[in-house]
Amino acid sequence: MPNTPDAQAYEEMTRRFATIAHLNGAASLLDWDQMTKLPPGGREARGAQNAALEGVIHERLVDPALADAVERVAATMDPDDEFTHDWVRQAREDIRQATAVPAQLVEALALTTSKANAAWVKAREASDFASFAPVLAEVVELNRERADALGWTEHRYDALHRIYEPGSSTERVRGLFARLQAVLPGLVQEAAEGDASRQDDVVERPIAAAVQERIVRDVTARLGYDYDRGRLDETVHPFAQAIGVGDVRITTRYAEDRWPTAFFGGVHEAGHAMYEQGIPAALYGTPLGRYASLAVHESQSRLWENHVARSQAFWEGYLPHFDAASGGTFAGVDAPQMARAVNRVYPSLIRIEADQVTYPLHVILRFELEVQLIEGSLSVQDLPDAWNDGMQRLLGVTPPSDALGVLQDVHWSIGAIGYFPTYALGSMMAAQLWERMEHDLPDLEDAMRAGRFEPLLGWLQERVHALGRRKLPDDLMTAATGRALDPEPYVRHLTHVAQGDLTRRLTS
Repeated sequence: MPNTPDAQAYEEMTRRFATIAHLNGAASLLDWDQMTKLPPGGREARGAQNAALEGVIHERLVDPALADAVERVAATMDPDDEFTHDWVRQAREDIRQATAVPAQLVEALALTTSKANAAWVKAREASDFASFAPVLAEVVELNRERADALGWTEHRYDALHRIYEPGSSTERVRGLFARLQAVLPGLVQEAAEGDASRQDDVVERPIAAAVQERIVRDVTARLGYDYDRGRLDETVHPFAQAIGVGDVRITTRYAEDRWPTAFFGGVHEAGHAMYEQGIPAALYGTPLGRYASLAVHESQSRLWENHVARSQAFWEGYLPHFDAASGGTFAGVDAPQMARAVNRVYPSLIRIEADQVTYPLHVILRFELEVQLIEGSLSVQDLPDAWNDGMQRLLGVTPPSDALGVLQDVHWSIGAIGYFPTYALGSMMAAQLWERMEHDLPDLEDAMRAGRFEPLLGWLQERVHALGRRKLPDDLMTAATGRALDPEPYVRHLTHVAQGDLTRRLTS
């Protein structure tokens, strides 16, 4: 007769993880506030608050009573109870990671990254990397210590990367990125010789920031972002933040002379947020009530941003609304022209504003630099030169300033080393999911033309969102698409973009 879990142990395990989830939500709220509303004078105190809260969360995770409850459940659960098996597997991994990292290091990371983020904001405004370098060096050293505490065999970077992408590795990323590096230079050159690189003033037509905000709210709501459970704010570096059930927030930034910055940034973050809003509330407070990985998370944002909002089918439906909301700024522009304009392929300086074809090269550069920083072959002081050399080698452009180069991303200032590869991995996943979606939803483009995005969102909710962390990334991709992560759908998609072929189906 199958075993049933120890009821007392199950209740204790559930209660303890629910408390940790609530504390993590409070920490997320502090992070959101720091990035959006916190006055400069409050940054030092916020650092201390973050460190204290991270310390409390760490103490709760490493409490032997929690591990004991998990193991008692594991010893008595039904062998056929897949849900509880998934619960226990993820609980054990969360506890293992927390137990491996000393409490002093957790608090030091929280305190130092809060200080580093404040220093980054000032350094970026002044385009002065030298002022940021000392605290960045501290962040790098603390991450080396964290990697050693977590444990690694081939590459120290593996331990950090797996925080964000379970089951991945430095060598796996290198192999996948090698495929991209083999084809991207040729695609960029092909685009330069064809219509895909043609300059169009459509993306530079000015729109006031207040008008852009209304447009971003409109388009994200149409796609499926629920404003009853979210909000839109402005920040230096756009992000989405899950605070708890019923509270998933997005941000963007406005450039009045380049509206795609806010428009596609808002759609991108709404893609992240719709993923979080789609995780079942019943899973909240358990180790399963989060996203599968950051690459899976990125697959959602890149899918909505690139496969939906940059498609000609989307603009065939949305352009009249967009033109009306902007006061007739785009009168005379048709959907094919708009699709060409927002998919123009050309080497540029800023990752979050890069076109689809050159975007992975920005990610590859950051991945290379991160590995070198963590493995000790590159010093923080030499980072700007290494950055500029890499930009010239991969994209043929050299940043004229630190603000447009090494200081453009927030990630290192918040200690998120190991994160960057997930952007390109997520883009690969998005293309693979899209090909499968095209197969399963043959009227997908017609639905987008009609402004109906419910079938698309419903497919993602069923295949990705509803699972939370029940599956590892490769298992999730296999279940959703029939195979593990494969770069070829992404190569096919980028080839079509580089060729200016914006109406052809990926699977044709």
